[in-house]
Amino acid sequence: MSGKRILGVLCVVSMVGMSAGAVPQPGVAQGLDLSQLGNIVQQATNELAVQINLAGRQRMLTQKMSKEALLLALKVQPEENATRLRRTMKMFDRTLKGLMKGDDELKLVPANDPAILQRLRNVQVLWDGFWPLLEELLAGDVSTAMLVGIAESNPALLAEMNDVVKMFERAAGADTAEAAVVINLAGRQRMLTQKMLKEFLLVRLAIETHENRQRALKTMQLFGDTLQALVKGDAKQGIPAPPNEQLQQQLQKVQELWSRYSAMLRKGLQDADVDLAALDALSLQTLQEMNRAVKMYEEAW
Repeated sequence: MSGKRILGVLCVVSMVGMSAGAVPQPGVAQGLDLSQLGNIVQQATNELAVQINLAGRQRMLTQKMSKEALLLALKVQPEENATRLRRTMKMFDRTLKGLMKGDDELKLVPANDPAILQRLRNVQVLWDGFWPLLEELLAGDVSTAMLVGIAESNPALLAEMNDVVKMFERAAGADTAEAAVVINLAGRQRMLTQKMLKEFLLVRLAIETHENRQRALKTMQLFGDTLQALVKGDAKQGIPAPPNEQLQQQLQKVQELWSRYSAMLRKGLQDADVDLAALDALSLQTLQEMNRAVKMYEEAW
């Protein structure tokens, strides 16, 4: 927890149970015993873990909704992907509001750092420009100009949201920095599962073909390298080995799916014919299992 968050907790503690002329007793923090203080500190830490997790999930949603739009343009399971796209848009919008104002159901407390709030407002401005493009595509506009607009707009939304995640991570402070880094990087893996398929689909749509092929390969390399670091630990990146056997087994599930998913992607990037619906199904399975791992990291914090 950062110094600011601890200071905030201690300020609350100092005001609870105080009365005029009260004399602090040993083992008591102005009306709260030390076990209660520990519970408050742990609650604030848990709240920050949720913020990092869901802010990180927002990164993934920027890529998932872009991918779903491209699948619609390619007429891959159009009804199903239209439903998924609307659901993804709704989730992104609700989570963005929750990060700014709080959302009890999502277990989100409002961001109270002015710099983070300003960055979230920047995300809102970008989102206000991006979602109308998706609405137009859902209404039937799958022109090249529309697809190029989506391809060019989503990276800025992703980048701004990534900066928000880093700011939440820095707010963790030195004592919980390792856990924050792991939740951030494991959470980034979710985004990469969708980003690489988005880039692959842009290749199929002949939009910046060479550039997007190279981007897809680079994204795949990053996912594979990060997965190995999560499985084995990497001191240079501040990544510890999995803290328990359950997480280790979960990451092994991700590895098994990644082996199949990456093989199909590489085949497609070599211009071989691949089943796009099956490829997307693998991307979603890998995403789902990676998301479970992130939740396990969050709960282990």
